[in-house]
Amino acid sequence: MEQGAAHPEDREDLKAKGLSRNSVGLLGGTVIGISTVAPAYSLTATLGPTVSEAGLRMPGIFLAGFVPMLLVAFAYRELNKVLPDCGTSFAWSVKAFGPSTGWMCGWGLLMASVVVLSNLAGVATEFFYLFLGEVTDSPDVTGLNDNKAVHILTTLAFITVATLISYRGITLTEWLQSVLVGLQLVVLALFVVMAISTSGEAEGSLDFSWSWLDPFGVESFTAFTAGVTLSMFIYWGWDTCLTVNEESIGSERTPGRAALLSIVVIVCTYLLIAVAAQMYAGIGTKGTGLGNPETADNVFAALAYPVMGSGIGVLLFVAVLTSAAASLQTTFIPVARTALAMSTYKALPTMFAAVHPRFRTPARATVAAAVLTGSFYTLMTLISENVLLDTVFALGLMISFYYGITAFACVWFFRRELRHSSGNLLIKGLLPGLGGLMLTGVFVQTLRDTWEPSYGSGSSVAGIGSVFVIGVGLLLLGAVIMLLIRRHSPDFFRGEVLHQATPPLVMDI
Repeated sequence: MEQGAAHPEDREDLKAKGLSRNSVGLLGGTVIGISTVAPAYSLTATLGPTVSEAGLRMPGIFLAGFVPMLLVAFAYRELNKVLPDCGTSFAWSVKAFGPSTGWMCGWGLLMASVVVLSNLAGVATEFFYLFLGEVTDSPDVTGLNDNKAVHILTTLAFITVATLISYRGITLTEWLQSVLVGLQLVVLALFVVMAISTSGEAEGSLDFSWSWLDPFGVESFTAFTAGVTLSMFIYWGWDTCLTVNEESIGSERTPGRAALLSIVVIVCTYLLIAVAAQMYAGIGTKGTGLGNPETADNVFAALAYPVMGSGIGVLLFVAVLTSAAASLQTTFIPVARTALAMSTYKALPTMFAAVHPRFRTPARATVAAAVLTGSFYTLMTLISENVLLDTVFALGLMISFYYGITAFACVWFFRRELRHSSGNLLIKGLLPGLGGLMLTGVFVQTLRDTWEPSYGSGSSVAGIGSVFVIGVGLLLLGAVIMLLIRRHSPDFFRGEVLHQATPPLVMDI
């Protein structure tokens, strides 16, 4: 039996949001998923830190981080077949576990998106001035990024432009992303070819070894977990193509296929870049070595000209700039559509349920996300760059939180079907369940590690690591807001708007 018709009663309370229908195909959804992940930016920011944790096993750590993402992708695909709602994790976890768990799952997605949006906008600004400095050969232009007022204003400008594009519709978004993602992948492919072909010429270069792909050779479990947490950050965003399910051609199947295709393309890209960079530069702590702490936050800036030459090396700067800018724009998709769904089902104030009559986009939710992102980034930048850095490290907690809940929601929602066939048991039970367990393990271990002030920037609050305080603090803030909304808008929390489709597994607050 087709899963879209297996539980017709489970989807009776799903509501159309008024979004543009049949606007995104398989290729468009895949492009949106890849764009949100921002492969060029993610790689330049994480190659160095991952090498510092895992050494030569850095490619293996990228592979290990891919495994839970793939397992969770099966959960997303199966749930989307039955419940194609743009609220995705929020709506699905409500149907499986009830309103409170679903609300917190949606909150985790919203906060992860806002933190990523803030970081992407800042990175786009940094590479904008870096690119201009390279083109004009002017250190003064590059130095404009260090002027806090100029940096903040430019970042807010990037957020505004991305908001306007998202506001005007999914079709414009899809077209623009196809161009930007294509540019990224072409430049990264060129980097791989040139890095491997010239690897023997660079100081510290290494011969390829299959042992690099073995993540279990990492020295300690803490280092392994830290590496996997970093990997989760660089894979985050593939599920964006699920949040456009109501706007997709074949809403029950196309988004799930796009999600799987997205993460396969991404992991192949990451492994090729990781191997090529390691072969060319090695993992030394000086010069172009990937372990050099002075270049760890921007590896491509150090490798662009040595690998690709002065003539075309600037393309790598362009690739990272377009990667961050493109992802900034597409990351508005999940936060706006999740807020739209939560508002439609009265889990958030109903003002965010408005859809633009012409562009068919969640207009108010998109603008609200932009205002929140700009305010958050400005405040964090003015407080401390260390605090801003620690918000990025705290992402691992929020990502593993809502991805894990979604994985378990799949197992619980389909639990009565698992005995029907070995395929059901594997795809709807074992694989998502294993992914959920892995993410739970990462969540718990990260809680333990981030308690120490040495994690992240090294800052602390009352002797507790800032990353722990920020990550747990944001989740607790969500719980407080949920209780306030429950008091003023109880219909959702009584299960009168979006019904739980399974017997209770957890106690609602």
